Parts: sequence; structure tokens; C-alpha cells
Amino acid sequence: MPPSEATTEIAETSFPKLDSSRYNVAFLIMDGVYNTELTAPYDIFQHTVFRENIKAMNVFTVANTDQSIRTFEGLRLLPDFNYLKDSIPRIDILVVPSAEHHMDSDLEDEAMLGFVRKADKEALFVTSHCDGAFVLAKAGLLEKSVSTTFPSDIDAMRTMFPDLDIRKEVLFVHDGKYITSAGGAKSFEAALYLCEYLYGKQVAESLAGGLVIDWNLETVPHLIVKK
Repeated sequence: MPPSEATTEIAETSFPKLDSSRYNVAFLIMDGVYNTELTAPYDIFQHTVFRENIKAMNVFTVANTDQSIRTFEGLRLLPDFNYLKDSIPRIDILVVPSAEHHMDSDLEDEAMLGFVRKADKEALFVTSHCDGAFVLAKAGLLEKSVSTTFPSDIDAMRTMFPDLDIRKEVLFVHDGKYITSAGGAKSFEAALYLCEYLYGKQVAESLAGGLVIDWNLETVPHLIVKK
């Protein structure tokens, strides 16, 4: 096509189709989100649709823009929903992966924190991976809960939030509706734990096997707070 005849295509918003019989799982993404903390739980949860006789999961992303965002490692992602203007589906499980500025400027984003607080009110579970725990803490969600974060950032989180009970020597903590994990490759394990909690050991082992992951909860350093 000659340059004079070239046209600019404008992508129309296309929302994902969600099965109303499933859990709705929202992943909060933004520029600088880390690949593994996003894709590890996303892979685990999305694969539930291939298991029979369970309440599987719809997975989708939410951000503060209709434009693509770029992960810390350089992947470009197009969000499914814009929480600043779209009608967001009911969120049963909120996932907050770590992002580059979760220890500083992101914690000043009142619109993002407001979205997290709003989602928390109806969510059955709120989960974080790596420094996503800083967002939950800043939103005031962890005040009565035990939590953890990326191992080398635990001391920084304790300094920033001195009244919180933040644990070392564990890869994830489950306290009430909150599951916080060390992140990285251990994001797979925190996600598998939630699946084992919801669906049982056999389904969790099947999900792990499908991704060639060795899964045995008893061998994973973790803390489940009984209340």
C-alpha cells in the first residue's frame, strides 16, 4: 500500500469472555512487573481449566491503562481491563506480582492502592509474590496478618512497616485470606499451595506434573497461621 493510502489501525477494547461458573482471578500488572511473579501463578491457575470436576479459574489482567505495559524483562503485555475506567468483573482471587517500583514510587499511587483495597473487600483470597507484599502492606491489608516477601527485602519491609509480623525462613505464608510468597520460582509453589487448598492434593500434583514441577507441600518451608 502506498504511504499516502496507509491508515492507522486503532485497536478496539476486547474484554475476555469469563465463564460464570469459575473463580475470577485478577492479576495486577504495571510497567516493570517481573515476568516470573506474573507468569508462574498465571500458568498454574490457567491450567485448572483442563482439570475435571473442579471449579476452575478464569484468569485476566488489570492495569491502569488501555495501552501495553512492558515487564521488567522487556515483554510487552496488553491488559484485559483498565481499573481506572472499566467495569471490573467480580474478583475472587487477586494476585499482586512484584514490580520494579513496589518498594518506592508505586506505593504513592493512590488509585492503584484504592483498587487493591476495593478488590480486597470481596475477594476470597489476596495473594502477593516477592515485593507485591509491599503493596498489600501499604494498602493496609496485612495489619492483622503474618506475611513474608522476597528474602533480601524482608528487613526493608520490616523497617517500612514496623508494626507488621513479617517472617523469614519461609517461602510463603497463608494467614486468613492472604497468601504472601518469596516470589521468583517459588511463586509456582505458592500458587500450587492455593490449588491444593482449594482442590486437594491430587489436583495440585496433576497441575504441577503438567508443568514438570516436583510438588510436595511437606518439603516446602511455609507457614499456615491457624485462627
